[in-house]
Amino acid sequence: MQELRKALADIDAIRGQVARVTVFRGYGPATVALTGILALAAAGLQALWLENPPGEIAAYLTIWIGVALVSAAVIAVETVTRSRRFHSSLADEMIFSALEQLVPIVVAGVLLTFVLVRFAPASAWLLPGLWQILFSLGIFASSRLMPKSLFVAGIWYLTTGLLCVAAGPDGQLLSLSSWSPLAMGLPFGIGQLLMAGILHRALGGLDGEE
Repeated sequence: MQELRKALADIDAIRGQVARVTVFRGYGPATVALTGILALAAAGLQALWLENPPGEIAAYLTIWIGVALVSAAVIAVETVTRSRRFHSSLADEMIFSALEQLVPIVVAGVLLTFVLVRFAPASAWLLPGLWQILFSLGIFASSRLMPKSLFVAGIWYLTTGLLCVAAGPDGQLLSLSSWSPLAMGLPFGIGQLLMAGILHRALGGLDGEE
């Protein structure tokens, strides 16, 4: 019995190791592109709805956190179904390996947002840039599981995040305030479309299935 348990443990360890070195195909190009379109739509909504984002932080957060949650839900559903199809018996291990890279960054982003809004609202203008920087770290952390060319998307988000922080709340750089709809809409809109293009090229096909 002990030998059987050891054999099963060895098999689980091997499966986990294989999952960590296999290219993850759970993200579909079409769905990733859709999240970019959602970001551009959210920027349009902010432009129409919010005239003074610094004075309406709750509404600002509602827009962008709402878009993030919808995007995450859409990607999560597709990730599970695609993983079952592409990775078969390794699907659970592959999904766990992907989450392992992202969960700490998501938790850090949630806590950082809460702390800034609750205890330092005057510094909340940093959020757009910090979100983009954290997103870039998520891409870098996942790079060993994903096509290596996605590193370009990580550089894009890191660069736009730093530029957003440098712009400040009053548009000190490029006449673009960090509160501007473009400060979130363009980085995430273009960034997600860039990621979709990279996945399309690396995995093959509009949905990465060819």
